[in-house]
Amino acid sequence: MEDLFRSYWWLLFPLGWFVFGGFNAMVNYYRQKNVLKIIKTYADRGEQPPEALLKIVEQPIDDRHDYRPASRSEDGAWFSVVLFGVLTLGFGYASWSNMYGAGDAFLIVAFVMGALCAAMLMQALVVRSRRRFPRD
Repeated sequence: MEDLFRSYWWLLFPLGWFVFGGFNAMVNYYRQKNVLKIIKTYADRGEQPPEALLKIVEQPIDDRHDYRPASRSEDGAWFSVVLFGVLTLGFGYASWSNMYGAGDAFLIVAFVMGALCAAMLMQALVVRSRRRFPRD
């Protein structure tokens, strides 16, 4: 059993993500359920529920909210570009120098980090262009 944990320790991360996703879905479900109870209370009294409650019901149950202002989300995207860029360089150097005799593994990680850096760069540029040229 100990060897199994040593070989597959990395599975804790996807399993943790799975558990957190289930917990998040459960919390969103109960939020929607409670909002519907409140709306039913308004309907029983014959009153119109507030618009804020109706907007909550219209949103998908798994909708993720970003309550940060646009400038902060743009800063976060640029932070991710720099972070993944530095990680790409670090793992690239580890691959080039064949650190710990695992050059091929470091090369794979460097490619993944480079892809994440490119994705964050595209996101940062899209957020910037949306702020500069709004659709409305």
